[in-house]
Amino acid sequence: MATQLTLNTARDADGTPRVIATGEIDLSNIDRFTQALTTASGGTRGPITIDIGAVRYIDSAGINALFDHAVAVDGLHVIVHPFLIRVITISGLDKLASVETAPASDA
Repeated sequence: MATQLTLNTARDADGTPRVIATGEIDLSNIDRFTQALTTASGGTRGPITIDIGAVRYIDSAGINALFDHAVAVDGLHVIVHPFLIRVITISGLDKLASVETAPASDA
């Protein structure tokens, strides 16, 4: 059974694609997450923002997807839930992408 994950796409004011994820990212839903990243990029190497500020759990499959996308585009910006910032930093993703901590929320 797939873990709950909601994915939405948008464009920032400057036209940069944005993927917004809510829930958890793990092996059960990694194909949907990866497809959302690929679709939002539109096959270009341009910058993209991935907002996982409402994701409180990400496993190694999710981290790997972020790494793969960081290498595939020019300018990956990741907004991360405060619970996950240490995982992202330890993984080294912050060396390949711009990483920002999302504002803390009670949700």
